[in-house]
Amino acid sequence: QVRLVESGGGLVQAGGSLRLSCAASGIIFYISDMYWYRQAPGKQRELVAGITNGGTTNYADSVKGRFTISRDNAKNTVYLQMNSLKPEDTALYYCDTRVFWGQGTQVTVSS
Repeated sequence: QVRLVESGGGLVQAGGSLRLSCAASGIIFYISDMYWYRQAPGKQRELVAGITNGGTTNYADSVKGRFTISRDNAKNTVYLQMNSLKPEDTALYYCDTRVFWGQGTQVTVSS
């Protein structure tokens, strides 16, 4: 059974930081490319960042220079470090393997 469990969301002021985690089970994590998506109310789902099984990363233009995706294959976990948060970063964030996805963790940034 595949499980992706996100954590680390919360309420933060603009300019603050949060670190999201996604613990994976039921997949061969070390060969899986992993992604963070977000969806704000009334908006389409947006790809935030991705990391390949080899560690290559890519980011949406809106988060480049502020967010960092990383992975720990020993812990079957992918992370999203979010710095200099803006109110427009407010959304439900969830990790995704392009086949499976988790329930998400809410990030709210107050101005």
